Amino acid sequence: MILGIDLGTTNSVCAIYFDQSVTIIPNSFDEFLTPSCVSFEKDGTIHIGKSARTRATLFPKETVAHFKRYMGTEKSYKIHGKKYTPVELSSLVLKKMVSDAEAYTQEKVTEAVISVPAYFNGIQRKATMQAAEMIGLKVEKLINEPTAAAIAYGLQNKPEYTDFMIIDLGGGTFDVSIMEYFDDILEVKASGGDNHLGGEDFLQVLIDLYCEKVGVKFNKLKAEDKQSIISRMELFKKEINKNPVIEPFIQKAQNEVMIDAERFEKACQPLIKKIIKSIELCLKDAQLKPDEIDEVILVGGSSRLAFLRTLVTRIFKKIPRTDIDPDLTIAHGAAIQAALKGKDKDLSDVVLTDVCPYTLGTGVVGNSVYDDSLTFSPIIERNTVVPASRVQSYVTVNDNQTRLQMGIYQGESRLVKNNIKLGEFEVSVPKDKAGMQRIDLRISYDINGILEVDAEVESTGETAHLLINNSPQELSPEQIQASKDKLSVLKVHPKDNEAVKEIMWRAESIFENSLDEERHEINLLIEKFQAEIHSQDPKIIVQAIKDMSDALESFDANRWI
Repeated sequence: MILGIDLGTTNSVCAIYFDQSVTIIPNSFDEFLTPSCVSFEKDGTIHIGKSARTRATLFPKETVAHFKRYMGTEKSYKIHGKKYTPVELSSLVLKKMVSDAEAYTQEKVTEAVISVPAYFNGIQRKATMQAAEMIGLKVEKLINEPTAAAIAYGLQNKPEYTDFMIIDLGGGTFDVSIMEYFDDILEVKASGGDNHLGGEDFLQVLIDLYCEKVGVKFNKLKAEDKQSIISRMELFKKEINKNPVIEPFIQKAQNEVMIDAERFEKACQPLIKKIIKSIELCLKDAQLKPDEIDEVILVGGSSRLAFLRTLVTRIFKKIPRTDIDPDLTIAHGAAIQAALKGKDKDLSDVVLTDVCPYTLGTGVVGNSVYDDSLTFSPIIERNTVVPASRVQSYVTVNDNQTRLQMGIYQGESRLVKNNIKLGEFEVSVPKDKAGMQRIDLRISYDINGILEVDAEVESTGETAHLLINNSPQELSPEQIQASKDKLSVLKVHPKDNEAVKEIMWRAESIFENSLDEERHEINLLIEKFQAEIHSQDPKIIVQAIKDMSDALESFDANRWI
């Protein structure tokens, strides 16, 4: 039996396809949602799921949750003198899923299809598969959560050439994908999101609001009070529209507190802006406008937030679908995919295509004499359907150059120092004048996130090969996030000019959100702007800021939201 598993940040769900329908499997508490939470006793007893979450109130230092956010990183949790990694903790949750499924079906589970956020990189995907391997669970197929949602809603049975948007706001990750069905192919046209944005962030907003009202600092509270506030705010988030009053429940709060839905929504605006940006970018990459989306589907428990539904309705001028319980949709689709993998006779097979979530490329010497940083040269653009293979040519930059070192990067920044280095290699080239020796660089990316890089020197035929399988030890999501957070500021006078900084930040941001020719145009604008700032002439600088601002606004004008 092949099990479908939604391994979630807050809750996990498992399901099977049986007798022409999906069955969501209840856990030992006869509930469908199993908290992704693990608690350890001193004697070695382990609690997983609801019991662990309940125990967290009394023993918060012995309990771990939300570790999915750190999959593929070097983060560890020390409990009773032992360290546990997110992969190990995830394997315990998976073991609980398998145990519940076997108890319910009275059959042995040896294989599973596990869902992952579409925005998970190769390292995080590998870590998820390793978690399954730790408990002897065979996993040959990971399914992106938006794809699972599409299958759950039977989008492959809709009229062809219909565009769907899946908006998935879970406990710890946010995904947005645009899909189209044609010729028995369910194709992902564009995918994006934020794997550090989810229901936990909205919960944190409520926690901050409550602590502000009560007049306490959360970090200075006892562990027991912290856990009590977290648990109470989680419940309050669900009932805020019905009852905005919170009765006293910790010793330092003697009076009732009122937080209405309007105040909560206002405090969530920074998070809402992130959601809007991801939706907008996904539309742009798919070259679609909001009114060209035929159907919008909301997935994930946090999609129940009233202001999110209102936002989506306003953007797309249509009411989003929530026919299937948002908490169970992903497991529903994973179960169908598991049945397809098992060649269930009741299901018609559908071909799934995926996209590369990040741009892949190399670093080249820039044209600007005012900035010696390597410039990112994209080879496979983000949201390219995979498997994909692309080649570009590069030339030497120095006279009598005999070695060429090339780094492979993933990211969206114009400067390679702000992207993630995946690997590097060297090739020998004959001595010659600069620009006379050409190297063809090919990057191939498969659906499992494995990169193959091939280089060939045109004049000699010498080749080099690099295989990058993104093991968890090579790269961490913290490094990815740190790189995205870096902003390139001017290193030339007047470096303390806020107007100049703001212009450069905007330019770098637009570069990251653009593709192909737009990136080339923005790069030229940045180089011209840097040259004008370097002049140190106040009149030239003032005009340069105005001209650059006008130019960037023309790019912003192409957005729809």
